[in-house]
Amino acid sequence: MALRHAVLAALLDAELSGYQLAKVFDLGVANFWHAQPQQVYAELTRLEHDGLVAGREVAQEGRPNKRLFRVTDAGQAELERFTATAAKPTAMRDDLLVQVQAADHVDDETLIARLTERAAFAQSKIDLFSGLLRTMRGDRAEEEFLRYGERVGPYLTCLAGLAFEQLNRDWCERAAAVLKERRKAHVRD
Repeated sequence: MALRHAVLAALLDAELSGYQLAKVFDLGVANFWHAQPQQVYAELTRLEHDGLVAGREVAQEGRPNKRLFRVTDAGQAELERFTATAAKPTAMRDDLLVQVQAADHVDDETLIARLTERAAFAQSKIDLFSGLLRTMRGDRAEEEFLRYGERVGPYLTCLAGLAFEQLNRDWCERAAAVLKERRKAHVRD
């Protein structure tokens, strides 16, 4: 997937400024595709040049004018084409996993601290995703929203982000517990 597809997908619901898009991107799309705001702005320029989004100038009183962007018919067609292609399997690249791979040869206290930090970070993301899901579905039960909700795509990707962070948290907690238990066992030997 290219950043362009993630930007196009983020623009499907509303006409947004680059600033608004960066915010929406950070809250929704970032759980499966990371980009800096500068990258999002640069991609908007390329998408407009390629005719996949259209921008229009909006005058603002007391502030600089802003540009709002929307997906064009060509952009919608590009998303259709992208959706029809097979998705590449996800590959994991994570510094923490490399550190844990070396667990038998490095300071386990430091490693336990890194695992604890990552578990706490994952918990904060779990809290964020849980709140976003509640906001998206409103007063509907989840199954009712999934069946009848207006926009289910963002909800489903948020569910994936939630499951990923729960897995991360649980694995980090288990790995830290294993390392602590091994330390106790080696002290007794």
